[in-house]
This record gives sequence, structure tokens and C-alpha cells, in this order.
Amino acid sequence: MNASELRDKTPDQLRDDLVQLKKEAFNLRFQQATGQLENTARMKIVRRDVARIKTVLNEKAAAAASAE
Repeated sequence: MNASELRDKTPDQLRDDLVQLKKEAFNLRFQQATGQLENTARMKIVRRDVARIKTVLNEKAAAAASAE
């Protein structure tokens, strides 16, 4: 997931993606705790995607605040 792809989405779509990624991160943590996690790199990818979405949401909020 690229930041440029995220900037094309609406804030509602970004929030939906954020919820899905947080659910996935939660499930991955449980899999790791029980020793069932196969792809450990997925945790890092999900964590970074969450950060990207939060960054884009903050950029959009700042742009909306400065436009007013």
C-alpha cells in the first residue's frame, strides 16, 4: 500500500481500512502468542500500513483546517 494510493481515498475509506488493519494486527498478535504465526513479516507490514493511513488522515485533517 503506497501513500499515493491512500491520498486518493476519502477519509471514510481510510478509516475503514484502518479498522481492518487493526483487526488484522490483533489477530496476528494472537497467532504469534500461540505459536501459529507463519509469516512474521506480515506484522511489520501491517504496522507500517497503519502508520501510513494515520499520517494521510492527519494530512487531510490539517489541509481541511488550513482551508477554512
